[in-house]
Amino acid sequence: MDVDDEDSLLMLSGIQHFQFCRRQWALIHIEQQWEENVKTVEGQHLHRNADKPLIREKRGNKLIVRAMPVKSNELKITGVCDVVEFIQDNSGVEIEGSEGKYTTHPIEYKRGKPKKNNSDILQLTAQAMCLEEMLLCEINTGYMFYNEIKHRVEVPITEDHKTEVRLIVAEMYHYYKRKHTPKVKTGAFCKSCSLQNICLPKLMNKRSVKSYIDRRINE
Repeated sequence: MDVDDEDSLLMLSGIQHFQFCRRQWALIHIEQQWEENVKTVEGQHLHRNADKPLIREKRGNKLIVRAMPVKSNELKITGVCDVVEFIQDNSGVEIEGSEGKYTTHPIEYKRGKPKKNNSDILQLTAQAMCLEEMLLCEINTGYMFYNEIKHRVEVPITEDHKTEVRLIVAEMYHYYKRKHTPKVKTGAFCKSCSLQNICLPKLMNKRSVKSYIDRRINE
């Protein structure tokens, strides 16, 4: 795979889809299907303030960059950080176009509240890994801003989470290279999925066809 070809890189945002449901991820990122629901519309509205491409804002000892494109040739993923906050610190790294040295902190905006699983943390960790590779720096901390609770949550960037990101991305590529959309067990989580109208009929149809064939064989 040519890492210089942007089309060959998987979307970093897919990590969260993959953690929610591998089938949902495949429908979006392999079959290119998408439907909007209330959550996706609210999420897009929340990101409008953050998604102002490469606007740099200086606030005291902070440099704030919005909608910063990132990628990792090691992981073979690409995406956009909602906000990257650079804090002036002699232990940091130099940033092009700015004087001094800075530490780096990705900030991700979410519409809801902290999740019970670690999908948000892994998405933020993947952003940090991209930034570390691009800027040749070390990132120890990122932040999640949850709209429902109206404040940011500090997230440690750990080696354990980096290892988990690598494993997840490798599994994503396993499906992607085969162009395979996996089957999954349905559950209560399907009700909040933006693709349930596409996904569930397909699953039900596949099951009914299998049942029909099994029945005919057994006749």
